[in-house]
This record gives sequence, C-alpha cells and structure tokens, in this order.
Amino acid sequence: MEATSRSFKENARRALGDERLQQSLGILMREGFPARRARAVARLPEFEALREEGKAIKDHVLANLDFYLETFERNVVANGGEVHWCRTAEEANAAVLAICQRLDAKIVTKGKSMIGEEIAVNDYLEAHGVTPVETDLGEYILQIRHDPPSHIIAPAIHLAKEQVAESFRATHRHLDPARPLGEARAMLEEARAILREKFLTADVLIAETGSSIIVTNEGNGDLTQTLPKAHIVLASLEKLVPTLEDAATILRLLARSATGQEFSTYTTISTGPRRAEDLDGPGEYHVVLVDSGRSALLGGEFQDMLRCIRCAACLNHCPVYGAIGGHAYGWVYPGPMGAVLTPTLIGIAGAGHLPNASTFCGKCESVCPMKIPLPRMMRHWREREFAQQLTPKTARWGLRLWAFIARRPMLYRMVAGTTARVLGWCGRRGRFRTLPLAGGWTDMRDMPAPEGRSFMSLLAAREEEA
Repeated sequence: MEATSRSFKENARRALGDERLQQSLGILMREGFPARRARAVARLPEFEALREEGKAIKDHVLANLDFYLETFERNVVANGGEVHWCRTAEEANAAVLAICQRLDAKIVTKGKSMIGEEIAVNDYLEAHGVTPVETDLGEYILQIRHDPPSHIIAPAIHLAKEQVAESFRATHRHLDPARPLGEARAMLEEARAILREKFLTADVLIAETGSSIIVTNEGNGDLTQTLPKAHIVLASLEKLVPTLEDAATILRLLARSATGQEFSTYTTISTGPRRAEDLDGPGEYHVVLVDSGRSALLGGEFQDMLRCIRCAACLNHCPVYGAIGGHAYGWVYPGPMGAVLTPTLIGIAGAGHLPNASTFCGKCESVCPMKIPLPRMMRHWREREFAQQLTPKTARWGLRLWAFIARRPMLYRMVAGTTARVLGWCGRRGRFRTLPLAGGWTDMRDMPAPEGRSFMSLLAAREEEA
C-alpha cells in the first residue's frame, strides 16, 4: 500500500463526501463495536485489573526483550522450526520468498496480517511469480477489489453488501451471473467454496501470530496451518509474552476490546512442524521476525506504543476515525494508534498530518486495553514536527506569538480581555458565519461569539469571595 499520509486533508475531504462510507461509519460508531465492548466489559468486574496486568506483562517483555527473543528462538529450534531475523521489510519479504521458491510454491494462502500489510508481502510475492490468496473473508473481498484495509479487525467495514456482490460477480465469472447475491449468507457460502479449493492446493501459508498463536472468528487459521508444506509465521519483534498464562490474559483483553466477545471463536497454537505421530500439520515451520524500526523505539518516548495488541478499540471510539474512516490516514495503520505508529515507520515528514488529526478527547487511551497514552505520544510527534520546522510557517509564527504573550501574565490578560470584548461586540447575534484566520472552523459551522466574563476573572472573583 503506497503511503498517502501527506494527502490526509484531501483524503479526509473525499471521505466526508462519500455517502456510502458515511452510512457504514455511522452504523459502526452507533451500533457496532463500541456498544459490544461496553456490554462485554460490564459483564467482567475484573476488567480494569486485567488491563493493569496486561500492561505489566507487556512492559516486562519490553524491558527484557532480548532475553525473551533468544528464549523464543531456542524453543522454536528445539521443536524443529527455524527463526529468520529481519531488520527491514525488504529482508522479511526476501526470507518469505526464499522459502516459497525452495519449495517451488506457486500459491500461498495467507491469514489476516497487519505486519503483512506493512511490509506489502502480497505485492512482493506476486511480483516474483507467487500468488497470495487471503483467507480472511474481509481481506479476500479487499484483495479482489484491489483495496487496502480501512480497519484493523474489520478490514472491509467501509463497504456495503451491494459493493461486495458487485465484486463477486466481476471476479467469479465462471459462476452463474444470475445467481442470487442479495444476502450476506449467499456471499459467504460462495467465498467459502472458492477459498476451500485454494486451501487444498496451497503450498505455503503465512500467518501473523503472537507467541505462535492465531486468533480468528472464521476458522481459516486452522486450515492455513495444518495443510501446507510449510507454515510461515510473520510477526513483529514485540509480539511476545513469557508464558501461556500471560497469553491467556492478553487474549481475554483482546476479544472484549476488539469485538465485544468473551473470547475469539478460534484460538490456534502452533509449536513447530508435523511430528512423526501427528495426523496432519505443516512439513516445515518458519518464524519471520520483523524489526522494521521497532527496536529504535525501546527506551524512548514512544516505547509504550509497542504494547499495542491491534484490537482497534482506539479506532472504534475515535470521533475523527468515525468521521472519515481508515483510508484517509493514507497507510496501513489508521486511527489514533496509526497517528502514533505511522510516523515512527515512515517518518514524521511523511505523516505529520496524522498526530495533528486529533481532538485530544482522550477516549482512545481510556478504552485501550494496554493503557497506551496515545494523546501524549501524538503531542510528542507535534513537538518533533515543530522542532524540525515541518509545520506551516503561519502555525509556527502563531505559536511563537502565543508563547510570547502567554509568558507575560499582564499582557496575556490585556490581550485576551480586549479580544473577547471586540469579538463579543462584533458577534452581537451570538455567532460568526465567517471570521479571519478561522476559516477551517467557519467553513463548516458557525463560531460562537464570546459571552460573559473570562475564566480568570471569574476565578479571581471567587477567590475574593472566599
């Protein structure tokens, strides 16, 4: 997926004018995951304690990441598998392709993978003569439409069922063109039939895991791990937990935060290739561990981002995401978590709009199961953008002027009082339909005129009374 984060404002304008997208987002925000999460959390009195425990687990792993990575590799090798250490996306793609070429693989069935989207493994395999097939229904729909995902756990949330039906008719041309596709179940059955054939002919599979655990609601993870010549686990460095008990804690948080379920429908654990006594399983087991800038975050102001478990709770509750959807963010990771993670991966120069696209309402941090301080880190990115003089000159001069006035209390009170009186007099009708230097607001809505006394004068009066 080509990054278009520089075009965030243009992307957002298009999204706001897309009627179908607005309908889909309205359903998501009003009736979808946020409401389900609230009900699931209400049924679990110890949810807040679980959040603290999950945060502590991830913090412990990040503080001892070298130890756990070495331990993980030893255990993989002891179980007959192999670990491939990859510093960059290019190295990870090359490692996957080398395995496919050695096995003379022509078809790869692939489980839903955000790290796969990040390194663009599908495009890389196709360019080298290997056909990847997405097995997650939402990802499969996007693949035949040549669309990127707009959500972490519901990648096709932006599409209406009519658009999906159109895509099926255009892609599955060998089927009866008059077949009924008006209902979701009919489309599901058709996709299942198409994908089942791919499962049975696949040579190699790719799946993103945490501690070799796949979590799905469709059962595709089981098939992608048990039938092929090789199972390739694609994961970033921080996707580690020390024990199975720790994994269970994370999984209890993940399902409730993501979809409002008590637990995901399918949880599949892989511990190496097929053994002599096993009835099925892959012939080979490979783990491709991708750094791609993660290790540079350790010990810095963005380390907390490495606790993210990709549940998408921050997206589901974000008013900005709810207004424009995921494609507007212009790369793999949308919403608040994308506003923090994307600049670390592609640079603040290419993603500076994202940390600025926030109201700082704090909802994302309040629902994050890992208690990641997303608003604080977006603020850090704004500071870096300002320090590198990447913000517009008008914004930089405006901030310098404000800082000059704010550091001088008497001047601040005089300027604030005068400005409020002038605006109050000019806005006698209670609002402004246009206002110089405030077009970003008044182009879409009226600006309320100041009324009454300032906060500082009210506070001073209350202190005098006290």
